[in-house]
Amino acid sequence: MMKRILYVIVGCLGVALGALGVVLPILPTVPFLLLAAFCFARSSERLNNWFTGTKLYKNNLESYVNGKGMTRRTKIKIMVTVTVLMTIGFVMMDQVPVGRVILACVWVFHILYFVFRVKTIKTEQESMQV
Repeated sequence: MMKRILYVIVGCLGVALGALGVVLPILPTVPFLLLAAFCFARSSERLNNWFTGTKLYKNNLESYVNGKGMTRRTKIKIMVTVTVLMTIGFVMMDQVPVGRVILACVWVFHILYFVFRVKTIKTEQESMQV
């Protein structure tokens, strides 16, 4: 029971931060929405059904969760946000060279993952231009 409540609270927090990420370019949207999807799937079928029916989910996660991939715009937005945040951390770790190396490795892995492992899908606009 306590575990379900914790999942619901973390899921709601993920939705709130993900929604903020849609309008604030410095806040990543997709990781928070993935967290919300994970938590709602484990806490409540009703909340999970509600969340997967929202426009926020459909616009940002649905194609990725279904294994189709992400749009180029979404992938770029995620990579830029992570790069900015990791750059801030990198600069702040000027006295911690090991931390900088680890952060750089995580950043490289992140970029490689999104470029080579996450399939890029075309939006309806891109499909009509071809």
